[in-house]
Amino acid sequence: MISVQVAWARLGDAHAGLLTLLDPVERGRHDETVAPGDRARFLVGCALSRLLLGELLDLPPADVPLRRVCPRCGGPHGKVRLDMPDAPAPYDFSVTHSGALVGVAVSSDGIVGLDVEDGEVPLDVDGAARTALSGTEFAALHALPPAERRLAFLRVWTRKEAVLKALGVGLRMPLRALEVSPPTAPPAVLAWPPPPAAPADPHPSGLHLSGPHPPDLQLSGLHPSGLRMADLRMADLLVDGVHPATVAMVVTAVTRVKAATGPGARDAVNGLGEVRVVPRDGSAVLAAHRR
Repeated sequence: MISVQVAWARLGDAHAGLLTLLDPVERGRHDETVAPGDRARFLVGCALSRLLLGELLDLPPADVPLRRVCPRCGGPHGKVRLDMPDAPAPYDFSVTHSGALVGVAVSSDGIVGLDVEDGEVPLDVDGAARTALSGTEFAALHALPPAERRLAFLRVWTRKEAVLKALGVGLRMPLRALEVSPPTAPPAVLAWPPPPAAPADPHPSGLHLSGPHPPDLQLSGLHPSGLRMADLRMADLLVDGVHPATVAMVVTAVTRVKAATGPGARDAVNGLGEVRVVPRDGSAVLAAHRR
C-alpha cells in the first residue's frame, strides 16, 4: 500500500509566529510578495511543509533542509525539495493552493504531486476545456448535462495537474496530449504525450523510479515515455465538499523493493496496491505553533 499524508489549511491560518520557521531565502520571497493573499499562501505553504517534515524527520521545523532550484535558470523558484547532502531524501512532498485553500502532501513511498482547484470561483468551462482537454475528453465533457460540466472539468484538470507536478515538468507538457480517465471513473492516465526530440536535462532529486529501460531513470524533468503506467497511481479528494483535488504518486525503485521484501509482500496487488491518503488537519498543525 502506498501511503501519503495530505494536510489542508486556509489563508486565515497565517500568523506572524510562522515567520520564524522560514529560511532567509523564503523570508526574502515572503517580504517581497506584494499581494497580501499571495504572501499568506506562501507563508502557509512553507510553514505547513516544514512542520509536517520536521515531525517526520524529528527536526525543528526551521532546520528542515529545503532547496528550490529552477531546472531552467537555476533560480530559487523551482519545485521545493528536501536537500539531504549525505543521503537520498527520505520523503517527497508537494504544495498546492487555490483560492483560500493551501494543501501539502508528504510521502516516503514515492514522488508526489498534489493539486486542488477552487470549486466556487467563476470559470469559462468551454474555453478552458479547449485548451486543456484531448478530443476524447472534450467529447466526454460535452456529453454531460451542462450543470455537471464545471465540476467534471475541474476533476480532470486536478488529475492532470497532479500528474505533471509528480513528474516535475509543470505546464511545459502539452495538456491536451496527456489524457486521463473520465471523472466518473477511477483516476488513471490513459495516454502520454509523444516523447520530445531531445530530452531535457534532469534536475537531481535524490529519488528514482523504475522504468522500462535500465538502469533506473531519474525523475525530475523526466518525460513520461520513460514511465510504465503502473508506476503512477492517483487518488481523488474533495475538500470541504466542494473543492476537487487529486494526489498523484510516482512509484520509485526503492518503494518497489520495500513492497517485494516487506511484510505482506505476498498479498500485494500488482506489488503495491492503491494510494492510501492519511488526512491531517493543517489548520490545527499551524495553530499549534502559536504556543
